[in-house]
Amino acid sequence: MKLIYPIALTKIKGIGPRTARNIMDHCDNLADFFSYSKKELMQIPGVKASIADAVRNKTYLSACEKELAFIDKHHIKALWIEDKEYPDRLKQCDDAPLMLYYKGNAVLNATKVISIVGTRNATHYGQKICEDLISDLNENRDTLIVSGLAYGIDALAHRNALKNNIPTVAVLAHGLDRIYPASHRELASKMLENGGLLTEFTSETIPERVNFPMRNRIIAGMADVTIVVEAAIKGGALITAEIANSYNRDVCAFPGSIYEKSSEGTNYLIKTNRAHMIRHAEDLAYVMNWEISKKNDVYQQLALPLSLTKDQESLFTLIHQSGQLELDQMIKLLSWPQSKLALVLLELEMQSLIRSLPGKVYKSLAASPLVAK
Repeated sequence: MKLIYPIALTKIKGIGPRTARNIMDHCDNLADFFSYSKKELMQIPGVKASIADAVRNKTYLSACEKELAFIDKHHIKALWIEDKEYPDRLKQCDDAPLMLYYKGNAVLNATKVISIVGTRNATHYGQKICEDLISDLNENRDTLIVSGLAYGIDALAHRNALKNNIPTVAVLAHGLDRIYPASHRELASKMLENGGLLTEFTSETIPERVNFPMRNRIIAGMADVTIVVEAAIKGGALITAEIANSYNRDVCAFPGSIYEKSSEGTNYLIKTNRAHMIRHAEDLAYVMNWEISKKNDVYQQLALPLSLTKDQESLFTLIHQSGQLELDQMIKLLSWPQSKLALVLLELEMQSLIRSLPGKVYKSLAASPLVAK
């Protein structure tokens, strides 16, 4: 497929990720879409008369050709949503961008992808958290650190990743023809040596306010977990955490002083069960079940002879078959008293067979059903 077609799709006003998916489902080849009549175009769900007119007018072609020249000149990778190098985790999100523009050498589909976000006014406490957390992550191979190149926690995450030789990618709210903030040009340049710069925006796109929430959904969507280090009660970090929760991704937060505004956001996330409370990399590994995956072979050997009561096996099998299950669904399916259900859930969690997630959701951690007594 010629690159001009996916770029053209992003240049037509009114075509968002969901409409684009309808177009892709409707057309065997994306090139066919641009040859359809107006009547044929409007048979596609989401394609209005204004979109059909824009497709037929082809006023977007000059901008597409200009973008192709920019991509070629600056050795930028244009990643279409169906490409192998496109971030797999992001692809699972309904509102994933159709195109990403990437300059760098990091693998976007690393085994562990961790987004780190927070306030632009980081305190010494936040600085120390970033330093210690990323230093401890240095022992994990095939890890990618993602953030947004902003002042404060974002920049600290990138700098500490580089210091510890961990690839780090910045997701930008503008095109790759500029760096914002400009004072981070040197940092961005260093990241190209072990990481990269990623955006959904074409060249000449300026960092407008509306672009930052769009940028945040990529930060949340391409990661296994989003970690909020420090954050006020309002701001981009909490938006990113909320988006990550909407994608059913893990969110973690560091607790802070009840007297500090820079910790109001993280404390709120923890209080409302929107984030797991963590203190260090070991807590992160526990939440993500990463320490079990490192010892996966040993774990499976131990799992099979382990004994469970009949009630424990019934509940574990129910959760395991679904992968994860909400508390309300368990109550309906089992018809147990809530006190009994709470006790059995606690027993399974203490044996590291399940894990509680925000929103009263429980996730299976074991590889296979176990033997009952």
